[in-house]
Amino acid sequence: MRILGIDPGYATVGYGLVDYCRCKFNPVAFGAVTTPAGIPFPRRLGDIYRDMISIIEKYKPDEMAVERLYFNTNTTTAIDVAQARGVIVLAAENSLLPVFEYTPLQVKQAITGYGRAEKRQVMEMVKNILALERVPKPDDTADALALAVCHAHCSGTTYSRLYRGAVK
Repeated sequence: MRILGIDPGYATVGYGLVDYCRCKFNPVAFGAVTTPAGIPFPRRLGDIYRDMISIIEKYKPDEMAVERLYFNTNTTTAIDVAQARGVIVLAAENSLLPVFEYTPLQVKQAITGYGRAEKRQVMEMVKNILALERVPKPDDTADALALAVCHAHCSGTTYSRLYRGAVK
């Protein structure tokens, strides 16, 4: 199974693709889609959408894992990130790519075994699980890979099987 993990944002969207087969991971590609601050916000969203479509077409993932947003302080930032996440999910939907959502707590639990793990611990575990030489940069990229690994760990769960049955 090829999984595309996405850490949504509007300045930086982290992405990471992993192949997962028989409990083994193979990193395929990872990086970040960036948009410059000086351009109009709708254009930034359009750029994110087009880049996501390109990534999906190039790597042909089987499923997408995306972070479920949770904000409690800056509502302006939350709304902008939510809009970016919306165009990311739209790109997946228009590509007939199933989307699965995970909270940061779920990702930390799946990667480290502890839902309150520090970000540094998660990043180090991603490096180890994927046998990478170093932690991917920027942090958004490591987070996206963590989402892909989380989904691989959760893909055999009852939730996943129920979701797949509902979309057929």
